[in-house]
Amino acid sequence: MIDTVKSLCRHIVFSQIRIAVERLHLSNPTFAQTNSLVSTVMSASTTTLRYPGYMNNDLVGLLASLIPTPRCHFLMTGYTPLTVERQVNMIRKTTVLDVMRRLLQTKNIMVSSYARTKEASQAKYISILNIIQGEVDPTQVHESLQRIRERKLVNFIDWAPASIQVALSRKSPYVQTTHRVSGLMLANHTSIRHLFSKCLGQYEKLRKKQAFLDNYRKFPMFADNDLSEFDESREIIESLVDEYKACESPDYIKWGMEDPGEANVVAALDSKLVV
Repeated sequence: MIDTVKSLCRHIVFSQIRIAVERLHLSNPTFAQTNSLVSTVMSASTTTLRYPGYMNNDLVGLLASLIPTPRCHFLMTGYTPLTVERQVNMIRKTTVLDVMRRLLQTKNIMVSSYARTKEASQAKYISILNIIQGEVDPTQVHESLQRIRERKLVNFIDWAPASIQVALSRKSPYVQTTHRVSGLMLANHTSIRHLFSKCLGQYEKLRKKQAFLDNYRKFPMFADNDLSEFDESREIIESLVDEYKACESPDYIKWGMEDPGEANVVAALDSKLVV
């Protein structure tokens, strides 16, 4: 997925259950209710494709601005307002500012709390795209972005443009909702690295105990006890974690350059841009 997939949105089962319990007040959420959260997000992510406008009407254009570097393509999602079947008739007053502000709250992000809270002060947004559905005046979007900027609600990386991108979309005429505006956030955030670090830690424990390896040795690829595929995968994930951590630094552009001459060229270009 790291070297071949162009983009990937991560939905963690535990995060869906957390949202269902904390946000929707469901004491024992069912599979249908947690799956409805994922289907809502996936449906909202394609609204600009199904109801195209002047911008963001194809998948390439939608993802190009979210993934500035090829390997850092793991996206987080957030959605508001969330409702379940029994809450359909509840009326919620939503404005563009309310929706965009709630999307930035960690409790609305569909990722494990381990990634949302660990070293939260150091983690930064690489990019954000908000898809706003409903009756929206573009001036409201501009005013909302200005308010968010004034309150400093977002911590962006230092080496790329620090701005929230917004795409406006029509609501589905086949789905009746009581709220006027809804929003989906697609975000590239450096805290996703903590999920991969956690996976590495779990892998190391299993590998140390030689757990489940017999199931793999039944296949010709691993018949000679050749576990190089596992080692290579571990190294790839380790390098991904290092790259996401490097994204938090202002010097990320120079990260990974083995040739000192390349670093000097980048430094010279940076100095010209400053001048």
